[in-house]
Amino acid sequence: MQLILGLALAAAVFVILKKWGALSPEGQKAAIWKVVLVAGGALLLFMVLTGRVHVITAGIAALIPLLRKLPALMRYAPMFRKAMDDSSGPEASGQAGTGDQRAPVAGAMTEREACDILGVTPGCTREEVVAAHRKLMQKVHPDRGGNDYLAAKLNEARDLLIGKRGA
Repeated sequence: MQLILGLALAAAVFVILKKWGALSPEGQKAAIWKVVLVAGGALLLFMVLTGRVHVITAGIAALIPLLRKLPALMRYAPMFRKAMDDSSGPEASGQAGTGDQRAPVAGAMTEREACDILGVTPGCTREEVVAAHRKLMQKVHPDRGGNDYLAAKLNEARDLLIGKRGA
């Protein structure tokens, strides 16, 4: 019985992690909130059913002194929000040493960058561009577990190179 439960748990973790990787950052944020709310509700239900609601009451009583300090702490909220916005999001620059090879978000893609992305030479033909795009898209398409960012970059590179070749 324990073996079956262990295998079921391992399979569930595998499926959850696979779905998590396919989510956009907004989807991940929404999923986190859903998990927190469901887990909190389940914990509350468990505590009510087992007669341990007094623990919740004690926790709330411990939070009351902290809530009195909340107005003073709120003046730091804009600094905290700014720090969080600067350190995350697609407009944040890649960190040194992480291997992040993304192009800057603000600038348009150059022909050289497009060739590097698709792995073709600058003087390649339209057919070579299409074949390279198709081969890479098979690996990074969002429907196959890839992500939207890479698929969009591949499409942008293809469009740029095919447009320069005189579609």
